[in-house]
Amino acid sequence: MNVSSTIGVLALQGAFAAHLDLLTSLDVVGRPVRLPSDLEGLDGLILPGGESTTMSNLLRSYDLLGPLSEFISAGHPVFGTCAGMILLSDRILDGRADQIALKSIDIVVRRNGYGRQVDSFETDIDVDGFDSAFHAVFIRAPRIEEVGPDVDVLARHEGVPVLVRQGTVMAASFHPELTNDDRIHRLFADMVRDASSSGVTSRDQVR
Repeated sequence: MNVSSTIGVLALQGAFAAHLDLLTSLDVVGRPVRLPSDLEGLDGLILPGGESTTMSNLLRSYDLLGPLSEFISAGHPVFGTCAGMILLSDRILDGRADQIALKSIDIVVRRNGYGRQVDSFETDIDVDGFDSAFHAVFIRAPRIEEVGPDVDVLARHEGVPVLVRQGTVMAASFHPELTNDDRIHRLFADMVRDASSSGVTSRDQVR
């Protein structure tokens, strides 16, 4: 693990504290991101779960939308979980008209595609490269309806993609931070390390 890596976690709303705790357990420097200046010096960024429309509004209120788009376009690794995946997606079904889709990964997602809060569930999924199942927590989870040809599907639930990657952007329908299993965060930390060592700076590396 590259202990010199610094990974930010968008900390406007949602389950950001659990992500920061997991990064600390991996000996990665975690930094909460609330202002555009907090993006400076980061090697990677996590967009956590929460309420996607609220996050969209807060990104505008804190003047983070432009700087965040530039950060992703520069090729810095980004990982979106649940609401964070919705933000990163190319298109949102059943979303509000003012909801943000950053178009950073070529997927179409359906907001609350697995149902409302009462329909939340937990299940084991097989993740490419893992030697045992990962216990995934789905809370008001978005559903991936379409994936583009350049998107790698790393895990599925009942045949539907739930963990995907395109270049330096990764997204999950579930909440990997709500388990004691750090393997998905470790996978992202390795992506950050690899991007830093290869000098990824171009949007062409992402799409």
